[in-house]
Amino acid sequence: MVVLPDHLHCIWTLPPDDADFATRWRLIKTWFTQHCPSPLRAVPDPARSAKHEQAIWQHRYWEHVIRDEGDYAHHVDYIHYNPVRHGLSASAMDWPYSSFRHHVAAGHYPSDWGGSSMSIDGVGHE
Repeated sequence: MVVLPDHLHCIWTLPPDDADFATRWRLIKTWFTQHCPSPLRAVPDPARSAKHEQAIWQHRYWEHVIRDEGDYAHHVDYIHYNPVRHGLSASAMDWPYSSFRHHVAAGHYPSDWGGSSMSIDGVGHE
C-alpha cells in the first residue's frame, strides 16, 4: 500500500463472492477525509468547489484482478515505486506512507530498491 497526496494504491483480498470495490473506496476516502486536518481539505480548484467536491482524492478508481504471482509482483513494485514516479521522493524507502519498509524488513526488497533511475515501463498496467 502507498498513500500519496491525492490518491492511494493497495492490493486487497476481498471476501468470496464480494467485489464491491466502489463502496469500500467510498468508505475509506470518507473516513480519511473526515479525520485529516482541515487545511488538507481546502479546495484549490474552483470547478471542484462548485461541485462540492473535497480536494484530497481523485474521484475515480481502477480495479484489477491479480492473475498470477508475476502480476502480483509487478503491481507491488508499481505501488512501491509510485512516490518516486510522481517526484515525491528520491527512492521508495524515502516515502514514509507506504508498506515498502515492511517489505524490506520481511526480506522482499533491498532497502536501496526503487531509486529515481529505475524503469517501470509497463508495470501495473494491463
